[in-house]
Amino acid sequence: MPDRIVLQGVTARGHHGVLESEKRDGQTFLVDVTMRLDLEPAGRTDALAATVNYAEVAADVVARITGPSFDLIERLAEVIADDVLRHDLVHTVEVVVHKPEAPVGHPFTDVQVHLTRTNAAHVVIALGTNLGDRGQTLTDAVAALTALPGLTVTAVSDIVATDPVGGPDQPEYLNAVLTARSLLHPADLLAELHRIEADHGRTREVRWGARTLDLDLIQYGTPGGHREVTAEVPELMLPHPRAHERAFVLVPWLDADPRATLRLGEGTAGIRRVDELLAGLDRSGVRPGPRWEHQ
Repeated sequence: MPDRIVLQGVTARGHHGVLESEKRDGQTFLVDVTMRLDLEPAGRTDALAATVNYAEVAADVVARITGPSFDLIERLAEVIADDVLRHDLVHTVEVVVHKPEAPVGHPFTDVQVHLTRTNAAHVVIALGTNLGDRGQTLTDAVAALTALPGLTVTAVSDIVATDPVGGPDQPEYLNAVLTARSLLHPADLLAELHRIEADHGRTREVRWGARTLDLDLIQYGTPGGHREVTAEVPELMLPHPRAHERAFVLVPWLDADPRATLRLGEGTAGIRRVDELLAGLDRSGVRPGPRWEHQ
């Protein structure tokens, strides 16, 4: 795609780096963003809605630079790319992160990380387990999803411990939520989730019963975006019909994606922010879980 918007030299001070001094004192970072998209509709209509507001992109970049610290600028570039790809009109994004004050130990002019990412559907996957070595099972499931061709993991929540909801008496659950970009068709992605469950001994004899691993496809595509998929057939319900009622899904989802939204009805009026949905739920059965010690 030949059309592009280039945003160069977005500058702010951040605290990214491996060294304690970098996290304590901070340094200047510069970011270049190149967005490839079809600009003909904007050129013909003169409408902002037909393109990407680069002021919003710049604000998001600054928020990432000045936000929570990462050890690697590779990670900083990745989250910036993911933010840009929330704009469904963007087909491909190229991000360059400059670290001109890096503690290299020798004379130099700049350190740069370049990456290119292609837009794909943003997906949300909920993970749960209450049998066996639960922490290891969740770690193994995240590893299996990370290795899945056509799926790029963008964030993984902290683990939460939750009381069982419905079904027979059973042990406490560990839950987490993973967000990703998917090039897989929703049905194919769901089939892969079922395969990973089966690899961990998942059976479905008792509804809402105890399980070694549960992987639920909560949402496929950004609500209101052109990659959004909704489906109401027994084999594939999108978005998940009970996600908005489940604090054990919404709490870790909000941790993985503080700007998450979920569709509850038709049109833009049916799109709700997850933090607003969570405010109306009882969260007493959701507690901090163990750390990802095995990762």
